[in-house]
Amino acid sequence: MNWLDHIARFWPHLAAGFDLLAALLASAHALLHKRDSRAATLWLGCIWLLPALGPIFYLAFGVNRIRRRAVALGVHGTFIRAVPDDLGEPQHEGAEHLKMLARVVNSVAAHPLTAGNQIEPLVNGDEAFPTMLAAIDAAKKSISLCTYIFDNDASGKAFAAALARAVQRGVAVRVLVDSAGARYSWPPITRTLHRAKVPCARFLPSLAPWRVATINLRNHRKSLVADGELAFTGGMNIRHGNLLAAKPASPVQDLHFRLTGPLVAQLQEAFANDWAFTTGETLDGEIWFPSDEPRRTDAPDPKSPKPKLPATGEVIARVITDGPDADFEKARLTLLAALAEAQTSVKILTPYFLPDNALITALNLAALRGVRVDIVLPAHNNLPFVHWASRAMWWQVLERGCRVWLTPPPFDHSKLMIVDGHWVLLGSANWDARSLRLNFELNVECYGRAFAQEMEKVMAKKLSAAREVTLAEADGRPLAVKLRDAAARLFSPYL
Repeated sequence: MNWLDHIARFWPHLAAGFDLLAALLASAHALLHKRDSRAATLWLGCIWLLPALGPIFYLAFGVNRIRRRAVALGVHGTFIRAVPDDLGEPQHEGAEHLKMLARVVNSVAAHPLTAGNQIEPLVNGDEAFPTMLAAIDAAKKSISLCTYIFDNDASGKAFAAALARAVQRGVAVRVLVDSAGARYSWPPITRTLHRAKVPCARFLPSLAPWRVATINLRNHRKSLVADGELAFTGGMNIRHGNLLAAKPASPVQDLHFRLTGPLVAQLQEAFANDWAFTTGETLDGEIWFPSDEPRRTDAPDPKSPKPKLPATGEVIARVITDGPDADFEKARLTLLAALAEAQTSVKILTPYFLPDNALITALNLAALRGVRVDIVLPAHNNLPFVHWASRAMWWQVLERGCRVWLTPPPFDHSKLMIVDGHWVLLGSANWDARSLRLNFELNVECYGRAFAQEMEKVMAKKLSAAREVTLAEADGRPLAVKLRDAAARLFSPYL
């Protein structure tokens, strides 16, 4: 009997041993790391009822945390900081109670609040894309661009061409595209960028078998920083559907923002950390972080002066990075803190509304305290399965006094939250488990009545065209529709 015969003879026993070992290791990980006992129970059932496949599924979809080293660039580092005194100045009158919210986020977020920022909303790609392309064409030293989707369509090609022109005139350019988002169009735009010699990388490429543990993770952040002084962020991807004036086949409404002031350094640092994690290259120095002071390589003392850009406005703001790493659940904790501190009104604009039990409870408690809670969603979603799952949850907030509104087509991908006409949260995160637990997200919290009132106008315009959903309507769906929606809700943690 040769050695192949020996292997064939004992292979079933070896395979069974490997399956048992994998199941034991996966079960131990689920028991130790799953915070929700129901999720742990479901995963244990999957692991043991699906030999071989169960542990693989758990590795791919159950292990949703990764370790990565943050690059110390002078402003990153979690520590308790003093809340700026100017939250109580005249332009922030009536926001004294929000100092408690600022204290909570201080202990959660990695970045400090910065004063002197200007934030300008850009509605749809019709306003955002020309402004962003102009910033790329005007850049003299550096451009960093991070996006989830970068389509190879007319708008994507316009951005690729502008980035190529920047490289040709000697600007340092870095482009980071999520690996899953890069596959939304074919051939991917990354090929065009590589041909144009634009430095480009894909975040967490997941097709290789040894990367199965990160297959369910996405970099959902959107940022563009030019010369370290002008930035753009929000929820808008780079795709032609955002240009409503062009009458695209699949139009999408969205919000993006133009930012100047000290906050830009925090956006640049978020990109630098993602770029370093993906490529190993550290971005530092004046072309990326212009400042009058030398950059530090250690965690700064909270009382020491920070490298800063000149003040350009009156908004007090900070970047909140969130993801399945050291930034885990920072956005979710911020949402819970904001709902707890709200006194008069909460307005939420989101394309995907699949909140967990804690967020549902916080929304309901706010409404029971007399806070007016308005939740604005698209009437027709680009992901029908998500819409079904969301609809199965509406009754849970409607029965306690929250109001749900549906905006007419085209599909609205905008993300915004306003509390008490003074605090605004903008950025890339949605109200679902994928954003709040699985994705790498980037949001900005803002304090300032003038900016909040500007965003209230944006919200009021959307509400004026929306229709309110009643509890009777939610309860009156046909039984078959209720069953379909309820079945879709079972998959909400992964939608």
